[in-house]
Amino acid sequence: MNIVVAMKEIPDIQQIRIRNRKPVTDDVPRTLGNIDKNALEAAVQIKEKTDSQVIVVGVGSSEVEDTFKEALAAGGDEARLVVWDGELESSQSAQLLAALITKIDSVGLILFGEGSGDNYSSQVGSRVAQILGLPQVGYVNRIEIEGSTARVTRSLEDCEQDLEVALPAVIMVSSDINTARIPSVTQILKAGKKPKEVLAANELGVAIPAAQVETISNLAPEMERRQISVKTISDLVKALADEGFGGGR
Repeated sequence: MNIVVAMKEIPDIQQIRIRNRKPVTDDVPRTLGNIDKNALEAAVQIKEKTDSQVIVVGVGSSEVEDTFKEALAAGGDEARLVVWDGELESSQSAQLLAALITKIDSVGLILFGEGSGDNYSSQVGSRVAQILGLPQVGYVNRIEIEGSTARVTRSLEDCEQDLEVALPAVIMVSSDINTARIPSVTQILKAGKKPKEVLAANELGVAIPAAQVETISNLAPEMERRQISVKTISDLVKALADEGFGGGR
């Protein structure tokens, strides 16, 4: 069985600057989203218990091959990637990923993080499931494979739900399903020798639909600082009391 893990190349959130309430991503390195790494870890753990291969797929910039070396170092056996320089919204990403997945034989399980590390729209996994005509389960924090069935636990707002789903299926995992492993130096060096296929979008033979969602703005929240100067503990206590945080008895 092949386990496909869809991962997204995003700007390194820790290095994004804010200017005039807008994110500045110029010269920010690309990385993989944290919940995507949880999905990869879940796939690797299943591989360690079954006769499976882990294939990571993704769509990204011209640097996508370098970005996905981290996924191969962390346990992916091979990568299938599509180069797309420009913005894509969820419906477009789903079309490209679904077309990429159809080129992979013997797919038994397709894993996504429950949301990407940048937009967190939580749409792509469901859209891919719909395109491929496969069952889907979201917010999963446990996966066990038994033959042609996956037993999963999904975390809802007020309870946990145990389900069985026939394979192949699409499963979106939550961040608490595991702790993603950190590749060793040896694994990082070996990752460069693992199989990779990098395609241009037009090589998939699929028409990219017009964007269905338009991002009008992406602004950081406004923060107002009172800029009250305090020099002593007494000044601090008075300032807090003036703001209603005196905690008097």
